[in-house]
Amino acid sequence: MQQTVNLNLILDQVAKDKGIERATLVAILEEAIAMAAKKHFGIERNLKAHYDDEKGQIDLFQVLTIVADPTPEAPLPDPTNMIPLAVANEKGIEVEVGDELDFPIYYRPEDEVEAKAQDEQWGDLLKLKTFRRSFGRIAAQTAKQVMIQGTRNAERENVFNEYKDRKGEVITGIVRRFERGNVIVDLGRAEAVLPVREQVPRESYRAGDRIQAFVLDVLRESKGPQIILSRASVELLKRLFEMEVPEIAEGVVVIEAAAREPGGRAKIAVSSRDSDVDPVGACVGMKGSRVQAVVQELRGEKIDIVPWNDDPARFVCNALAPAEVSRVLMDEQNRAMEIIVPDDQLSLAIGRRGQNVRLASQLTSWKLDINSESRVKEMREFATQSFNAIEIPENLQEMLYSHGFRKAQDLANASPEMLTQFPGFTMDMIPDLQKRAREQAVVDTEEEIRLEQEREAARLAEARRHPDELSQDERLARVRGVGEKTIDQLKRAGYTTVEAIHNEADVMKLGESTDLGVKKARQIKHAVGVYLEEEAKLRTELNAERAAAGTGGSPV
Repeated sequence: MQQTVNLNLILDQVAKDKGIERATLVAILEEAIAMAAKKHFGIERNLKAHYDDEKGQIDLFQVLTIVADPTPEAPLPDPTNMIPLAVANEKGIEVEVGDELDFPIYYRPEDEVEAKAQDEQWGDLLKLKTFRRSFGRIAAQTAKQVMIQGTRNAERENVFNEYKDRKGEVITGIVRRFERGNVIVDLGRAEAVLPVREQVPRESYRAGDRIQAFVLDVLRESKGPQIILSRASVELLKRLFEMEVPEIAEGVVVIEAAAREPGGRAKIAVSSRDSDVDPVGACVGMKGSRVQAVVQELRGEKIDIVPWNDDPARFVCNALAPAEVSRVLMDEQNRAMEIIVPDDQLSLAIGRRGQNVRLASQLTSWKLDINSESRVKEMREFATQSFNAIEIPENLQEMLYSHGFRKAQDLANASPEMLTQFPGFTMDMIPDLQKRAREQAVVDTEEEIRLEQEREAARLAEARRHPDELSQDERLARVRGVGEKTIDQLKRAGYTTVEAIHNEADVMKLGESTDLGVKKARQIKHAVGVYLEEEAKLRTELNAERAAAGTGGSPV
């Protein structure tokens, strides 16, 4: 007699290895046997499988329904799965119409004796001889396929349920392979994908690298759950600070806003709910340890931490740091600001390729337009000249300028209804006024082109002044990030030349003695090094040009 396999141990082991609940595996097993039985015995039969936990084996049944006795007018609808009430009563079975009987199907060799006894009781009615056969090869293969697919689906569902609640978290994995530019990351029990669009341009990965990423989304796909990761999301920046700064995790310090250009620079604005806790200091950490941990994880991305302020103007000034701001003109209706900075702070405020002002705009959600003081003065003079040409009274010029009108073209483009809102303008006078404005706009355009050419020529001439012709203050002013105020602080501390700053090995001393702070001192020292390299190149070029022109080199 063939030995029966106890499935309890197998189910327990699979449940442990695959992380699938035992009840789910039992349901998969029952479904697989039922489908295989139908393939073997006939799809028309109403078969079901039941797992016997005590025996550790599957029992197979055909479900027979008791129906009313058939008549010539109403024959038996489904002879395969129905038994007339009279036939059941003849066999001594007490049932009623609508009852269902689970009739066991014996396909195991050891059950042959019991099967024969059942066969004698029911006779040809139930046709047991058609059931008493072992499963064939095709049926066994069907059961195997259903089991594999069912187990795989259960695994996928477990993975989806595990990771769907981790959306928005930072997760750690190992880079496994690359598919069409996407990075496949092994998370342990599942694989995730880091798409090309969510990668940082200057970052590169190799198989086996450890990677931390933000869980952007968890999708239920037919081939299994797809976990989408991101290294470029601004949310990754926020979560990393939450992990590094206990005060943020506890809710004492709050990240009010954040802006990021992945791989380049980022800004975060923080506030404190405790007056005794400095939010910026908490994020920076002792000797910059906390912020440096985030910078290292982001592979060198520079991070500015600025204090949050309820006043939009003050907040914008903070966001533009380290640049100094002279004045702020607000247009609340359009959420726009005109930022006026000292001439020597203009490039610093704008940043390299406009990065600083772009991030500040994202951080504050205000549209920012930055101009230097000399540029604002030029614009004011140009507006006065333009308005005088079309005979706008002086008192109205001031009002128009404060509302964003900078030249005659602005008046020509304005709607008559808008202009009548200003005192002194009537609907009757506007057509003639706008006609004059359109004529003046042509003159203004020519003047603007001339002024721009003059400014560019002056800028180039100033940029190519021989270094030996510059005073020490002028040289200091050419260092990126150094303005008049900073020059005064440096000179009071004894750093009167660019070389003095360059030769100072102790950055801590430079920051403390000038009251600039270590961070600002480090920035200036780096900028001084860059300036001296550029100055040396310029001196060489100009000396060569003078020598070629017969001037004998640089002046003494």
